[in-house]
Amino acid sequence: MEISVIVFPGSNCDRDIAVSLKKVFKSNPKMVWHKEQTLPKSDLIVLPGGFSYGDYLRCGSMAANSPIMSEIIKCGENGTFIIGICNGFQILTETNLLPGTLIRNRDLSFICKNLPLKVENSKSRFTHKYSANEIIEIPVAHNEGNYFADQKTINNIEDKDLVAFRYCNKDGIVNDETNPNGSKNNIAGIINEQGNILGMMPHPERATDKVAGLIDGEKFFISVLESIQ
Repeated sequence: MEISVIVFPGSNCDRDIAVSLKKVFKSNPKMVWHKEQTLPKSDLIVLPGGFSYGDYLRCGSMAANSPIMSEIIKCGENGTFIIGICNGFQILTETNLLPGTLIRNRDLSFICKNLPLKVENSKSRFTHKYSANEIIEIPVAHNEGNYFADQKTINNIEDKDLVAFRYCNKDGIVNDETNPNGSKNNIAGIINEQGNILGMMPHPERATDKVAGLIDGEKFFISVLESIQ
């Protein structure tokens, strides 16, 4: 299994994701610096969380123009599996590999806590190890996690069952009160129409360790592993 983790100046979850991938995939990911012109052969590409370029302009916008991204865009369009987590999700929207954008949290404050998520689509290549409507607990840590798109885009995402995860409470209730950041329709993660690219704000790589008391992210990575195999 060939895995590439893309490292930008300001990435701070690249090692976290590498540890989780090694645990589940039994393979050492290649850490690829963003200025590389070519990408190693990859079955899976991961854009990790963090603050690429310090988010000084618009989160993910500068990283989207890094040299390696042109290769990643080609890979995504050709069916390679791509995961973007937190800042990685922001980068995927900036490159138009996923629709919409991520803007400032509704209350304009940084959110860092473990949150319940509802598995909205349990049939995708990224989520099939979960049960339909399963409630899982995954950490979040973001300031710009408010998913936004125009109504036509939101309708298309909903109609085509492209929402992977929604913010909810421990009973699975999805409403404005269980929405931590103001995301449209409580969206926490989406999949592209081709089904090979997923972006999500929560951090599944921080939920794969029994010692830490969080293991709900493990099924996410097992889903991806089985889909690639």
